[in-house]
Amino acid sequence: MKAIISWVKQHPNLSAWFVLALGMDILLAIEARNVGLEGSQWFWLLLITTLVAGACIWIVSWGDDEDEPADERVNG
Repeated sequence: MKAIISWVKQHPNLSAWFVLALGMDILLAIEARNVGLEGSQWFWLLLITTLVAGACIWIVSWGDDEDEPADERVNG
């Protein structure tokens, strides 16, 4: 368990991507289970959903590398 926790602390964006993609893929599978998709359609739909989750985490992490928090900046 310590190995998993240390990996998550070392790679927060990848672990967030994994968790968000897993949640999005599960929701997609539940909601689209009775639509009648073929196997290749499921594959591409889940792949694109996983990539969208990665893009979301990437966009959210844009502000992570700022030197100082926004509310501590001095205007002047």
